[in-house]
Amino acid sequence: MIAIIDYKAGNLTSVERAVRHLGHAVQVTDEPAAIRAAERIIFPGVGAAGRAMADLKALGLALLLIEAFAAGKPILGICLGTQIIFDYSDENTTPCLGLIPGRVRRFPEPLFDGPVRLKIPHMGWNRVAFIDRHPVFANIDPANEFYFVHSYYPEVAPGAEALIAGTTHYGFPFSSAVARDNLVAVQFHPEKSGPGGLTLLDNFCGWRPAC
Repeated sequence: MIAIIDYKAGNLTSVERAVRHLGHAVQVTDEPAAIRAAERIIFPGVGAAGRAMADLKALGLALLLIEAFAAGKPILGICLGTQIIFDYSDENTTPCLGLIPGRVRRFPEPLFDGPVRLKIPHMGWNRVAFIDRHPVFANIDPANEFYFVHSYYPEVAPGAEALIAGTTHYGFPFSSAVARDNLVAVQFHPEKSGPGGLTLLDNFCGWRPAC
């Protein structure tokens, strides 16, 4: 069973539907016992970092996620779920889970790509240059584009660049995928990203990390 963590941060039904479409057993839950019993965890989310962390703590799920990571359980972060695994988010000046060293910053405004002024939030389709051959990113066409909706982006701490698994260019290159041991996280929405996103989700659902 795969647990999709419900911490009042939305975006759960589309993730659940995509995983079920791929033929995997999945449950949306905020019950610690069910999450501990799950074979793997998907940690999605949309919204603000401060409220999300407050809800995670109130539900007893912040420490549970740290515990699951330490135990080697496969975890997939999506969008806000990716940002919250870092040390700190500039959004609401929020201390986060600290599973990945670094912080989450807001895109600067104005933001330009050459002469073109870019919109914030970054919303729409963009490519991801996957850096390593991580099993969760296997068999994805390099030309595939993924769907993004965000105003904040992850920044891996100096010295931890080996954890960057993919980058995307939006005014400048930023970390759009990270991986550490049994944890993989992406800033985009694989459940809304067509065949490439479904391949990523299916890869995660069958991934058995070595750690």
